[in-house]
Amino acid sequence: MTSMTSPSPSLPVDGGKPAPPRTALDQPPLVDPSVLERLRTELEDSSGYTRVFVANYVRCLPGRVERLRVSLTTGDWAGSFDAVLSLKTTSQMVGAELLASLALELEAELRSAASADPTVALPRYAARFLAPINRCSTRTIRSLASRGRGLWEP
Repeated sequence: MTSMTSPSPSLPVDGGKPAPPRTALDQPPLVDPSVLERLRTELEDSSGYTRVFVANYVRCLPGRVERLRVSLTTGDWAGSFDAVLSLKTTSQMVGAELLASLALELEAELRSAASADPTVALPRYAARFLAPINRCSTRTIRSLASRGRGLWEP
């Protein structure tokens, strides 16, 4: 049995508390190509699984962000938590480190506010996190598409 490691080296596996706010100089990269290279190597990817996986991630990302938006703005704590975990995990798996980091920060906020009134707390998190997550997801899609020409685009 192998030990569990984070696909994104700068992110904790256990969902630990995020580091203090970062400056532009110490933010994680938008996309870490070494994560996809590691995935390709581990899968012995001669059949294009990595390409399909990244294409599916890119195709599903807008829906994941929309699901997060709806659950936060409607005060659905369980839905928000599920949506942010999905966004974080899939982003880690493709090396979308900056987006995964934003999702990790939101996850920590959701955990700390579990006993708060969700109809009050969640819209505040929406106001704080959704714009940066939207911008980052758009940049992530562009970055993966530009890196993947001929490699992981269908």
